[in-house]
Amino acid sequence: MSLIRVIFSIIFPPLAVIDKGCGSILIVFILTLCGWIPGVIGALIILNKN
Repeated sequence: MSLIRVIFSIIFPPLAVIDKGCGSILIVFILTLCGWIPGVIGALIILNKN
């Protein structure tokens, strides 16, 4: 997980997981709509997976 991706996940979480697939983007986008903090947490969890 690079520093740039962490910054993207804090600023706009769906942008950080754009290369992880359509499902990841959709999940993080829905979480971001529910609240900014769940979106950030979801993006960081997805980025932390191998």
